[in-house]
Amino acid sequence: MKTICLYFELHQNIHLKRYRFFDIGSDHYYYDDYENERSIVETANNSYIPALNALIEMAEENQGFFKCAISLSGCSIELLETHAPQVIGLLIKLVHTGCCEIVAEPYSHGLASLGNESAFRAEVNHLCEKVEGLFGVKPTVFRNSCSIYSDEIGRMVYEMGFKGMLTEGAKHILGWKSPHFLYNCAEASSLKLLLRDNRLSEDISFRFADSNWSEYPLMADKYMDWIAQLPEDEKLVNLFMELCALGVFQPLSSNILDFFKAIPNEAQKRGVKFATPSEICKKMKPVGAIHVTDPISWVDEERDVSPWLGNIMQQEAFEKLYSIADRVLVCNDRRLLQDWDYLQATNNFRFMSTKHGSENAYRGIYDTAYDAFTNYMNIIGDYITRVNNLYPDLENEEISPLMMIIRNQEDELNRKNREIAHLQKTLELLKGKSKAKASKPKGKKI
Repeated sequence: MKTICLYFELHQNIHLKRYRFFDIGSDHYYYDDYENERSIVETANNSYIPALNALIEMAEENQGFFKCAISLSGCSIELLETHAPQVIGLLIKLVHTGCCEIVAEPYSHGLASLGNESAFRAEVNHLCEKVEGLFGVKPTVFRNSCSIYSDEIGRMVYEMGFKGMLTEGAKHILGWKSPHFLYNCAEASSLKLLLRDNRLSEDISFRFADSNWSEYPLMADKYMDWIAQLPEDEKLVNLFMELCALGVFQPLSSNILDFFKAIPNEAQKRGVKFATPSEICKKMKPVGAIHVTDPISWVDEERDVSPWLGNIMQQEAFEKLYSIADRVLVCNDRRLLQDWDYLQATNNFRFMSTKHGSENAYRGIYDTAYDAFTNYMNIIGDYITRVNNLYPDLENEEISPLMMIIRNQEDELNRKNREIAHLQKTLELLKGKSKAKASKPKGKKI
């Protein structure tokens, strides 16, 4: 029986404002409040609200059969809490149906996994705490910003206690292999890897409403036929996309939600089921390791990290930002930490891209990649000064031992949490055996 793993990413950019060189040192607020409110409200009305209502309807009408997964960046949660709290309410309702799993990701939707391991761990822990507070669940599966993955990142994710990770089924990594199997990390064999089927995913997220596409119009029965007719031994189909594909990339007028609502019924007709990522990691066995030396992602044709680090400007901005990571991580200034989250977001680096075809790409307030770079570096200049002023007498050599202590304490806490979870399971098992023994009828005495 084939299994569909359906996952949606929910992330919204935090837009920076125009920040001049002469603002450095005098203006420490970096954000375009109007654009941030406008964009999140517009996306919520056009996509998130109708899409989540549709998913809730699908869950309630197909109780126990339809399942999906969603991840949210911490920055998006903050925007939604401020400007569109009804979306948070719908997400809570969806999770409470029992059909939706919350997947973890970096709080900032940033590139910390490529820049600083301590910053990466801190971001993931921050997001998990936020999710647990909102939804009452602790994520066991992880998906990195833009599905960025490498063997080294997989090792870090496993050490943080995750059982599985979602990433891209990149052709240059898979070669002759199929994404329709469960794999494991090369550096941590216990970490399960679910690889996106990019063709089937992008048929929905990018091509669905394209009248020039050879398969247009795409109907649910045709789509499910494609999945059901895959080779018999290819049991797993991972469909990963952004939630705003439903309503923004593919407008509601294209009937994208009607298409989705019809999928569970068509799947049942063909003996295809749904499962959450954690269920797949628990029930399926990996067929082998995937070796990923250089990081991959789900963006652009190359499926690598060139959209964010492909030119000298992006690399310089990236190195400048993470040069102060250790200092930021030992501070407790709430405003500095919030700025740290917002300044790490991937879109800040994507706006600086000069890749072929990026000339007409969306750049927010910027006219060119150089404009985006100049604005960002002005902000980083002010931010670095603020961070350094907080610890004027500390050299980097003095900060490193502090970070080592923090890392050791974090590792010890993770170890103790795993021990507590194991003891709790053992206690529940013993309680179950005790109840079964107590309820067993006693034999009559002669």
